[in-house]
Amino acid sequence: MPASSSNADTTSTNDIVEHQPTGGDGSKVVTRSLTQLKTMASAMEESQLIGREKEKYEMVKLICNQSGHELPVISVWGMGGLGKTTLVKDVYESQKLIGMFEKRACVTVMRPFILKEFLKSLIIQLSMQSSSEKKGAIDFGRSSRNTAVMVGVEELTKELARLLEGKKCMIVVDDVSSRAEWDHIIQHFPKLDSTCRIVVTTREESIAKYCSEKQENIYKLKVLEYRDALQLFTRKVFKEAIDLDKHPDLIEEAKLILKKCNGLPLAIVTIGGFLANQPKIAVEWRKLNEHISAELEMNPDLEVIRTILGKSYDGLPYHLKSCFLYLSIFPEDHKISRRLLIRRWSAEGYSREIRDKTAEEIADSYFMQLIGRSMILASKRSSNNRKEIDSCQVHDLMREICILKSTEENLVFRLEEGCSSNTQDKVRHLAVSSNWNGDKVEFESVVDLSHIRSLTVFGSWRHFFISENMKLLRVLDLEGTSGLFDHHLEHIGRLLHLKYLSIRQCDGIYHLPNSWGNLKQLQTLDMKGTCVCKLPKIIIKLRKLQYLFAGDCAPFCVNPDECLPDDLAKLCLACCAPKFLKDVERLDGDLDRQDVCTFWCHVVFPTLASRRLEPYGVVVPRGMRNLKGLRTLGLVNITNGKAILQDIRRLSQLRKLAVSGVSKKNSQEFCSTLADLSRLESLSVQSSVESGLHGCLDGVSSPPKNLQSLKVSGTLVELPGWIEGLHSLVKLVLESTWLREFDATMQVLGKLPNLAILRLRFHPFLPFDIKRGELIRLTFHREAFPSLMVLELLSVGGLGLVEFKDGATPKLEQLHLHPYGRDAGTYSSGFFSGLASLQSLKEFMLIDYGYVKEFLEDVQDQLARNLNGPVFKLV
Repeated sequence: MPASSSNADTTSTNDIVEHQPTGGDGSKVVTRSLTQLKTMASAMEESQLIGREKEKYEMVKLICNQSGHELPVISVWGMGGLGKTTLVKDVYESQKLIGMFEKRACVTVMRPFILKEFLKSLIIQLSMQSSSEKKGAIDFGRSSRNTAVMVGVEELTKELARLLEGKKCMIVVDDVSSRAEWDHIIQHFPKLDSTCRIVVTTREESIAKYCSEKQENIYKLKVLEYRDALQLFTRKVFKEAIDLDKHPDLIEEAKLILKKCNGLPLAIVTIGGFLANQPKIAVEWRKLNEHISAELEMNPDLEVIRTILGKSYDGLPYHLKSCFLYLSIFPEDHKISRRLLIRRWSAEGYSREIRDKTAEEIADSYFMQLIGRSMILASKRSSNNRKEIDSCQVHDLMREICILKSTEENLVFRLEEGCSSNTQDKVRHLAVSSNWNGDKVEFESVVDLSHIRSLTVFGSWRHFFISENMKLLRVLDLEGTSGLFDHHLEHIGRLLHLKYLSIRQCDGIYHLPNSWGNLKQLQTLDMKGTCVCKLPKIIIKLRKLQYLFAGDCAPFCVNPDECLPDDLAKLCLACCAPKFLKDVERLDGDLDRQDVCTFWCHVVFPTLASRRLEPYGVVVPRGMRNLKGLRTLGLVNITNGKAILQDIRRLSQLRKLAVSGVSKKNSQEFCSTLADLSRLESLSVQSSVESGLHGCLDGVSSPPKNLQSLKVSGTLVELPGWIEGLHSLVKLVLESTWLREFDATMQVLGKLPNLAILRLRFHPFLPFDIKRGELIRLTFHREAFPSLMVLELLSVGGLGLVEFKDGATPKLEQLHLHPYGRDAGTYSSGFFSGLASLQSLKEFMLIDYGYVKEFLEDVQDQLARNLNGPVFKLV
């Protein structure tokens, strides 16, 4: 019988009969039951033609339009349940391809993989397509199943070569799960010429790339768009296409169901089939939404979802299983930062240093492997590297699988409203949800805190979250926690095993306690978004610190003339601020007298005592050179910092540095410091004073050779000459630089060979007299910016024309315009020129500031003529 498959990402129902491999003890090894396979096949049949017309057209076109002298291998990849097999089979059966190939076969790879069985199925299918060979094929099939007749791989390979000799053929190899499988398969194929085609389906990007040498032959199948998902759902539930918008009681619940399914055809069809047999009322659909986890675990009608998605988890190596289950810590729809994740994994011990690779580099490879295996979804492209991804999300249903598995393993406990109060022993990771409102007794009774390795808080702070029993805590993540104030931080100093500590975006924090000097194991300290403007001396005791983030938030009181008495010497900050103390009672949270006094002593006085101090950046103590493992440091205020610059130049492992307060006074020392930071990959320099950076960066004689990211913020006037030598530069941000010669600047930047991201923000160029019509004309010349992929124009005042010559920016994918407010209404037809010629453009985004009709029509007309079909977004 033929071995072609009709279900998505599953073994064929026919194959299960043909192939029951024998285990080592002589017993039959069947990877799935026949009932399961029939259910899976039935679940996917109805999604064949809904929402996949475009993909089918693209696949047929890809198969037909091949050139060259080598055999094309086309790979289709994506997460389980997307319908890869369904799409490929639909393509396989298309009339255009049936007439194009003399021989065709579609075979699913079985588990465990047995090469002989695979070749037998392939040979039988190819033989059955010729009436002269059909009888021989039937005899061959019978004899090959007869244990008395031993047919070896060599004989099968010869038979396959005989069948395909001189034939134009198309072979579909469905569900390849490893490189080893593909190697075994392809080496036993006869030599086929370029008129033949092999199509592979797989869940993993790395396997797709391994099978298909050409990038253009790799096709990533995506989830269904909402409109197609709704149509598929209604057809399955009601057996016809109906307009659910006319049923307001159902449409809201349907939207929640489709959000859970997130465009996954398998889930839509399966859940739709279940609801088809239930009363079609909102209360029944609401029950499913509220108890989806329990339904996935216990409802046999939804078992196929758990089976298919669970297969992806089961196929992970052990180290990736731990990393994946760790993601159940984060709430639904949460965008998980890539950098946060790899640092947390490293702190947890999920990755370790191997030879010349750091633990973070190993963890980063784990992240990309999970992306490549479709276990997590890339949600945002990086602004730092054209090939990287900033953050990820977990598909809602995959997240349910993640939660089920992590609960079974006692790995993660999520403390949330309505959760079970049963004590769980040896839970490793505790996450407090934003909707939990329990008390101290409940908190301490839910889990055994002595085994907790990480605590993550989403929502409001409670004083009892830090317990003396948490002696093994390695990760404390309080990012964005509300109600957290200075006096709450004291007890954190007792957590001696902490490796990762984040109080990012906790804007009630102004000062760090001295007790944090005890955190000798700390590797990451993230204070970004807090109001800490000066680090205590104890920071230099943290000798294992690798990542230090701080100083990007200016204290609210930065104007001394408005809030400081004339005689600073007479101001007793702790005792002479009664009007501030009176306000404490009306403030939310646990802010107390100590916090107010701390604020005055450590923020207001230091800031106001030095009226010319750069308002941004954190002041660090002397002795930072002792933190020899530091890889990231910023934002550091170096206004009065000759000593700090001497410390920084001795941080030989530094990869990322951000400084503020660069001026003529310290520019020479700063420029010479850069020459010593040979490993620096990212540099941010800013100055908020009126004179800015004019002439301050010209003294850089030997910039870091590996510099990939550069941000310059502050009056620059002229572009430093050394920038044209940054051949490794990938990202450049020019912000408030007021450059005079924009034509010369664009010519220099256009020659940077690897520049992929260019952001021009807040008057990067000195605007001409707008009233006289003297406007900035940005021209991108032919062969300029060869690697540019992202161009952002944000409040570029006085901009009159953006022109792309034919052949300019050949790789530009994203173009974003955010106009200087009063300029938007002056943009007219012809403001953009050459949009139609941008061969790689995928997205054009405008921030809506009231453009004239002619401008918008002109932009849309140019984009409509662009053969790449870019998306137009008006936000």
